[in-house]
Amino acid sequence: MIKQKFRQFHKIVAPIVFLPLFVTVITGVAYRLGRNWFGLSRDQAHILMVIHEGEYLGNEIKPFYVLLNGIGLVWMLVTGIVMSGVFSKKKPQPNKEQSS
Repeated sequence: MIKQKFRQFHKIVAPIVFLPLFVTVITGVAYRLGRNWFGLSRDQAHILMVIHEGEYLGNEIKPFYVLLNGIGLVWMLVTGIVMSGVFSKKKPQPNKEQSS
């Protein structure tokens, strides 16, 4: 029962949090690789940090963007783990048709 509810909420929230999380991950990785592998200066890579941290939203909205991004990530992790059954106490029953 709870897995079905989590699945519904996961299905609703996933498209909403995908783009901000994707942008955050891509710009964070691009910044680090640009600085370490491609020798970009801090000034050259600054635009990636502006996007990564949501600075383009302004000082008033930036904290909410970061907070909602974090909450969205935790929500997707928790609902995904619950749906996967990794921590369930029931062990899966072997399929009788495959064992014969």
